[in-house]
Amino acid sequence: MSCQFLLLLLLSVGVSAVEVQRPRGVPLSKRQFYEEGKPFTCLDGSRTIPFDRVNDDYCDCQDGSDEPGTAACPNGSFHCTNAGFRPTFIPSSRINDGICDCCDTTDEYNSGATCQNTCRELGRKERESLQKMAEIAKEGFLLKQQLIHEANRGLEDKKAKLGDVQGSKKDLEAKVEALRTVKEAAEQPEREAKERHLKAWEDQKALIQKEKESARMAEVFLELDDDADGFVSVPELLSHSELDPDADGSFTEAEAQGLLGGVDKVDTAAFESIWSNVKEKYMSESNADTPAPEETSREEINEPVSDNESDQYPDDDIPEDEDDDDEEDEDDDRDEHEYKIPPTARTEEKKDDDEGAMPPYDQETQNLIDAAQKARDEFDEAERALREKPLCQLFNFGFGICLILSVSFRYIYRLCPFNRVTQKPKFGGSETNLGSWGKWAGPEDSIYSVMKYEHGTGCWQGPSRSTTVKLTCGKETVVTSTSEPSRCEYLMEFTCPAICQEPPNLEISSHEHQEL
Repeated sequence: MSCQFLLLLLLSVGVSAVEVQRPRGVPLSKRQFYEEGKPFTCLDGSRTIPFDRVNDDYCDCQDGSDEPGTAACPNGSFHCTNAGFRPTFIPSSRINDGICDCCDTTDEYNSGATCQNTCRELGRKERESLQKMAEIAKEGFLLKQQLIHEANRGLEDKKAKLGDVQGSKKDLEAKVEALRTVKEAAEQPEREAKERHLKAWEDQKALIQKEKESARMAEVFLELDDDADGFVSVPELLSHSELDPDADGSFTEAEAQGLLGGVDKVDTAAFESIWSNVKEKYMSESNADTPAPEETSREEINEPVSDNESDQYPDDDIPEDEDDDDEEDEDDDRDEHEYKIPPTARTEEKKDDDEGAMPPYDQETQNLIDAAQKARDEFDEAERALREKPLCQLFNFGFGICLILSVSFRYIYRLCPFNRVTQKPKFGGSETNLGSWGKWAGPEDSIYSVMKYEHGTGCWQGPSRSTTVKLTCGKETVVTSTSEPSRCEYLMEFTCPAICQEPPNLEISSHEHQEL
């Protein structure tokens, strides 16, 4: 805002400017580089040319600096003096194009265009606008001073509350760290007990698998021993074409003998050594003629889904809970039960059809798990209590009121500073949370000019709603406009005295300014 006041000061100075001689299109700040009669060096330093080649309608410099007053260089720029208003630059391509871009008409010196010098009128209107802004800023700043005075009366009370909160915060921090130590100490034996239990289960599964493998091997041996003489021979293997090593349709005696380890027949002991050669390919005689089950199509097992399912709830008509506090309570309940899932179900949900699920923990292990879970719950509760006591709440400027803006015929918007933003249909319907107070989000040099409200009600198949509130200086505390630039992202314009800054002294100098 200080730049605007400086501009107001400059525009308020007498405008009977004395024109300083320089080539056309050159600003006063670069006059020293264009000295008539001396060679001209391109502003990028690329070359030096005779001065009579400046503004000769031929581009000699790569940066276009030798043609500030013509359209010869595509990357050049022309300086509009605009005495009585604001000086500006335009691209060289606009020089003598028949359109008046400079309010002082200097860009159309050779086009024949009929232009009028409007700089003084533009300057007058801008001065009037800036003067109104200065008056608003002055009145707003006085109101701000009153607010500060009223706030100072309660400062001592806030300081006392701050001391209490800081003390409470330190106690909570110490409690959190102590509970963190207890939690970590309880989780170590819990981990070790779970690992022992899992190891025992893995060993048991390996033993079961080994026993099943031995049983299947004995069963296959009996099936292959067609003559029940206690041996599996080459002729007996040849009756099983699926055992052909190269699957070329020709299962030879040599290939069968190779499967038996180079001998003609093997007994049960020797069969164990060649079991790996046949177990993957062997087809049990009892299942050889059993047809494979047909695959059930997705359409037969899944319920049909409506093509218009996503259109059942338009964005603004999504059923919502009347009481947002209930939603928060439900979130808290979910947090509290996050670790309550039974260990057996949580750790081993996948079941093997043959081996079954991992057996429940023994009582000693379950006691360690329960103790660790209790320590986690106590730690989470303490950490949540610490997180929900932000010190900044003591210093936020609380208005204690909610500001209401009615937009068109559909919605009523409510802004409760440092609390939340809501939207409600005018003719019935529940209130929608457009975001809860999050943070100051202005630029680095003016961080308190933008407020951010976050984590509002989620949009249908979209993000959570959020609202950006832009603050400007004004004599009243009022919401002036609301819009939705992006889906589920709202923008509010909000004026209040609290953002006003003290205006500078606007005494007008009596000297004349050389160039505006």
